[in-house]
Amino acid sequence: MPLLQIVILAIVQGLTEFLPISSSAHLALAPWLFGWKDQGLTFDIALHFGTLAAVLAYFFRDWVQLTAQAFGRDWGGNAELKKSPRMLWMLAAASLPIGVLGYAFKDLAEETLRVNHVLIGSMLIGVGILMWVAEKVGRGGKDVGSVSFLDAMIIGVSQALAIVPGTSRSGITITAGLFRNLNREAAARFSFLLSTPAIAAAAFKAFWDVHKHGGRIEVAPFAIGMTVSAVTGCLVIGFLLNFLRRHNLNFFIYYRIFFGIIVIALAIFVRP
Repeated sequence: MPLLQIVILAIVQGLTEFLPISSSAHLALAPWLFGWKDQGLTFDIALHFGTLAAVLAYFFRDWVQLTAQAFGRDWGGNAELKKSPRMLWMLAAASLPIGVLGYAFKDLAEETLRVNHVLIGSMLIGVGILMWVAEKVGRGGKDVGSVSFLDAMIIGVSQALAIVPGTSRSGITITAGLFRNLNREAAARFSFLLSTPAIAAAAFKAFWDVHKHGGRIEVAPFAIGMTVSAVTGCLVIGFLLNFLRRHNLNFFIYYRIFFGIIVIALAIFVRP
């Protein structure tokens, strides 16, 4: 794979995994739009491990605090998280829906849905509209430490929809958080914490699939892809959390709808 393609796809993964605009859509569409060969499973592993490294690095102190609190230890740290000593267990429970559905429908998502560009465009638009509704009706009075078990499970069930390309894991979970009256930053922070087990499971499952079928991982593309996506992902997480303290989601809503219309138009009228 050419170095330029590696770097571009890694940047796309780092940007779109955490921005609410769908990484699966952009990674599926980039080879289609530019005429590239599909990057293959081994390179997808590198991108997943890169974004896993990003979310673990950025929220390392939060994860240590949540783990300590779950076992009755006072670690200090984030004052909002201290209000929810059971959050680690809530995150574990909320990760079950995507684990079950992801395992059950993985082949359908990768082999059929990923190449249905009309579906991808429709999901970009549909979730964008849903995000707009959530912005209008959500009261935004709850911080991340106020997430209840019911909130966590509703957000976790919504995350399972991310197996459909074009949905966006962060987009649908932030939207669900807004519907549950979390403020924007809290919805994004909980979304990123919840994404960690899902990203880890996807990365290790893909790694196991390659190992099981006797595939080889090319070290150089893997290392470059992982590093670029990790650095990009860390920067994007920090940017989005800061952005949402002062701004709404309108930019991402407009982007999703505009991009979705373009994707559908190209699928129907231009490209086979």
